Amino acid sequence: MPYVSGKTMIKEAWNNGYAIGAFTAHNLETIKAVLLAAQEEQSPIMIQIGQKAINEMGMKPLRDAVDSLIQHHQISVPICIHLDHSRKFEQCMEAATRDFQSLMFDGSALPFEENIRITKAVVDVANALGLGAEGEIGKIGGTEDDITVDEKDAMITTVEEALDFSERTGVDYLAVSIGTAHGVYKTTPELKFDRLSEIKEAVKKPIVLHGGSGVPDDQVMEAVKRGVAKINVDTELRQGFIHGVQAHWKDNEKDYILADVMNTGISSMKEVVQHKIRLFGSNGKA
Repeated sequence: MPYVSGKTMIKEAWNNGYAIGAFTAHNLETIKAVLLAAQEEQSPIMIQIGQKAINEMGMKPLRDAVDSLIQHHQISVPICIHLDHSRKFEQCMEAATRDFQSLMFDGSALPFEENIRITKAVVDVANALGLGAEGEIGKIGGTEDDITVDEKDAMITTVEEALDFSERTGVDYLAVSIGTAHGVYKTTPELKFDRLSEIKEAVKKPIVLHGGSGVPDDQVMEAVKRGVAKINVDTELRQGFIHGVQAHWKDNEKDYILADVMNTGISSMKEVVQHKIRLFGSNGKA
């Protein structure tokens, strides 16, 4: 299996001025779309397994599905399976035992000291096993999976708290809030590039951008230039899949062959993933 530690994959991207796309997968079809796109673009990628998918499908079936599809489609590019937005230490440990290559504990809703304490515990285990570890400081607005942060509670990460959190937890890559949101944007986002640059200079490690769907391409490219090395994408992938299925049914109202219908969604989502890979600059980096 072409699995690579998140720590290795993200550090390589950061050192060489590109970003890794961390694409959220929900089932067999979405995993397939991400894998095929990565193989065609010869790009390393992260497959993110988040809380909604785990609640609906279970962690083990999703993890096993990645193995099966890699074998079936003869995927050879570097792959990292990432646990996204876990809010339980125990779940992070389960993911580690199931051979995930990257763990994220999201303690952004907790008091600062408690966030540090639990994140560091996850980092310690990840380090011992050679896995990548991500933590989050600052609240990113919107809804992802079953986690919602109201706009009024969202906050831009300060340089001081980013540095304190980074040094005391030892995370390999740090998720910060610089103006993005999970879900569909009501207005065009405006990323806080000055803050991003200040955080990069302070922490001197890869930065993670959550809420990557819907951010204008020029802002994404600027973020990568300023130290973002992992970009999470979910909403645009789901939109691509659904729009593909809708377009197929519009022209084929009586096509009830499920594999054919799903393949149109896979193809549409694959195109979105390929665009993001090229935008992030990871194509040809396998």
